[in-house]
Amino acid sequence: MELDDTYFMQKAIEQAELAFEIDEVPVGAVVVIDQRIIARAHNLTERLKDVTAHAEMQAITSAANFLNGKYLKGCTLYVSLEPCVMCMGALYWSQLDRIVFGASDIKRGFVSQGVKPHPKSKIQGGVLSQNSKELMERFFKKKR
Repeated sequence: MELDDTYFMQKAIEQAELAFEIDEVPVGAVVVIDQRIIARAHNLTERLKDVTAHAEMQAITSAANFLNGKYLKGCTLYVSLEPCVMCMGALYWSQLDRIVFGASDIKRGFVSQGVKPHPKSKIQGGVLSQNSKELMERFFKKKR
C-alpha cells in the first residue's frame, strides 16, 4: 500500500496534538524514508526550557540518530506548521529531499522571511492545513 502525504501529515498532526496536551505550542513532525516513519517529534520548548526545541529540530536529531549520519538525503519531513527561520536553516543543512508542511505561518515562517530551502529540497505546503490551523487556534484561544 502506497502511503501518501495526507497520511504522513496526519501522523505529524498527531504529534502536534501530543504537544497540545502538555501545553506546548502544537507543532508536530515526522521524518519518513521509503514509506517508513523513522522519527516522530513535537515541540518541547517549555518542557526542556530550550528555545531551539522545536518539533523540526527534535525530528532532525532523531532521524539523524536513526540513520547514523548527519544528512537526511532520501527523507521527507512532514511538519504541521511552516518551519521558522531557525528550523529552515537546520533543514537546509540536513539536505532533506522534501519538506511538506501543513498550515502557513505568515508572521514567523520561512517564506515570509525570504529564507530559501536547500536547492535539492522540494517544498510543498498546505497539506491538511485547516486541521493544523484549527489546532493552533484552539491552543492560543485557551491561552487568552
